[in-house]
Amino acid sequence: MVPYMLPCMVKLEIEYYKTGEDTSPFKEWFDNLEINAARKVTAAISRMEEGNPGDVKFVGRGIWERRIFYGPGYRIYFGKDGNKVVILLTGGTKKRQSRDIALAQEYWADYYKRKETKDGLNR
Repeated sequence: MVPYMLPCMVKLEIEYYKTGEDTSPFKEWFDNLEINAARKVTAAISRMEEGNPGDVKFVGRGIWERRIFYGPGYRIYFGKDGNKVVILLTGGTKKRQSRDIALAQEYWADYYKRKETKDGLNR
């Protein structure tokens, strides 16, 4: 299967999803990575920000997966809010892929529910 590609060379704004308790699951995951893995993840995010999404595929229910071919196969899970904003939801590895995708989908649903309420769209 050929992964669906995000439009390339469009600068993207990167934001971090925060739970209702004001914590960022992505940042918590990132802070526990060993230094070389953290460098690979940082480089992948920087490339995404510059409009080069890399090896990305749509995994369902609004979630995209950015694969990093290093170590245990790191993954970055994110959603797109509009054409230029990427919301980093969580990260993981190939081994936990199914659980991480399900968690990212929960975070994405929560993000949109709270966004609609904040914007006054959900009355």
